[in-house]
Amino acid sequence: MALVALLSNPRSTGNRAMLPRIRSYCAHHPEVFHYEVESVDQIAGALRTIARVRPQVLVLNGGDGTVQAAVTELYHGGHFGDDPPPVAVLPNGKTNLIALDLGARGDPLRALDRIIEIARQGVGDHVVRREMIMLSDGNGNARPTLGMFLGGAGLADSILFCRNSIYPLGLPNWLSHVLTVFAILGTSITGARASFLPSRPKPMSVSVMRSGEVTGRFTLLMVTTLEKLLVNVRTRGEQGGGPLKLMAIEDRGWTLVRAMMMAFAGTLGRHRMNGLHVAQGDEIRIEGERPSVILDGELFESAQGRPIVLRSTAPMSFLRLAA
Repeated sequence: MALVALLSNPRSTGNRAMLPRIRSYCAHHPEVFHYEVESVDQIAGALRTIARVRPQVLVLNGGDGTVQAAVTELYHGGHFGDDPPPVAVLPNGKTNLIALDLGARGDPLRALDRIIEIARQGVGDHVVRREMIMLSDGNGNARPTLGMFLGGAGLADSILFCRNSIYPLGLPNWLSHVLTVFAILGTSITGARASFLPSRPKPMSVSVMRSGEVTGRFTLLMVTTLEKLLVNVRTRGEQGGGPLKLMAIEDRGWTLVRAMMMAFAGTLGRHRMNGLHVAQGDEIRIEGERPSVILDGELFESAQGRPIVLRSTAPMSFLRLAA
């Protein structure tokens, strides 16, 4: 029986420089069972093997795609029966929103030290339950994908703009994100359009079960099962209830700027504002001309005429590193 099982993807961007340190660390810590995969297609087999050593914690070391594929397989595969171990995520890659939510920041090896310390003392006080977003295109034959944070409309376009146009400049991540925000604000306020700027959001329809439907062009569209959508942004419980939390901001003039100012003040979502839509529900459907979204850093695009359907899962166990 292993104390901790570590699943690594050597081909993820963050691991290209980090993996030699990870391998050396594991060689000196026999309580860590380290399994490496070359592609996400091997994750199912990896989890079957890891289940045999019955770890107290399953640690994921890879980019957003690796984490998403592992969590999806863990949920659907049933490799650990009715008692899967809590999942921890090392800080890696460009975003790793799940790692940030669980308090994993900074050096991955320090995070791994902390995970081992928690596992030795007992994980009970650090286990948190998280419902996940289950994404499908309405086709019952396809296995849904799981994630924690979804961006659509202009937000998805902006993430792709940052990834394809800003990251290749070789700038620090924080500066790349700042430049992307300024580009979004500039195009939203002025309506300027150019090949080197984010494109204008396409029209789409978003319907939330028990909360109604909104149609238009949205600069920002977010869905999450977390308590907070972003820093200081809370959904209002009276908006219909349900684990899926939606916020959509229409593409009109200074609406995004006003929303950002309200977010920093901690009042966004507490009061009604023209162009801002906040709701909660059990199911969300996103429809449009080949609608596309980004779920935990990975792009998903639906076929023409098919909606993107979001539902929530039963709660899964994760390991929170912060006390």
